[in-house]
Amino acid sequence: MSGSKQTLAGVATVLALAVVIGGAAMLYANRDGGGKESAPSALSVHAKGSLSKLLTPAPTPAPDYVFKDAEGRDVRFNDFKGRVAVVNLWATWCAPCKIEMPTLAALAEHYKDRDDLAVVTISMDVDKAVPEARAFIAEHPPLAYYADPKFQLPFEFPGKGAMPQTILLDRQGHVRAVLTGEADWASEEAKALIDALLAE
Repeated sequence: MSGSKQTLAGVATVLALAVVIGGAAMLYANRDGGGKESAPSALSVHAKGSLSKLLTPAPTPAPDYVFKDAEGRDVRFNDFKGRVAVVNLWATWCAPCKIEMPTLAALAEHYKDRDDLAVVTISMDVDKAVPEARAFIAEHPPLAYYADPKFQLPFEFPGKGAMPQTILLDRQGHVRAVLTGEADWASEEAKALIDALLAE
């Protein structure tokens, strides 16, 4: 290869590398869609104790997904707009789900005098397991029974199928925090997290 051809090949290689590196940098910079790096969420300070696995993604609208209340009526997450919602996805065959349910009931009881907080426990049980799920929730007042007969909701949120999965929605219906796995929702760190969302 002549000297000029080698020089051209070298320049082409450098330009190709610059395009690849520049493209990667742009992808990184635009990962929040706004052309700049996302700032850490103020809620991330609550990822400690039993909430140590708490994720605080950039706010995104909750899915427009229909689930059912105890009477079989359609419910959407938009129905909870104006309130902070603690959404818990659970099933009777999920041992950690059942272990943490009393703490969700205690959380709901702690905030029972506030009409701007909803603890929404949605069962993934189907068919013959439904009566057991209804009975289990009845043992944990003041929680109400909700169900997803399609067993699709765990895949609609950032946990992507994990159970249990708890999602916190702000008053605008945006996903603000997600925790997969069992947690103590009656703990002081959980109440501090809820209080921070209520104060917004």
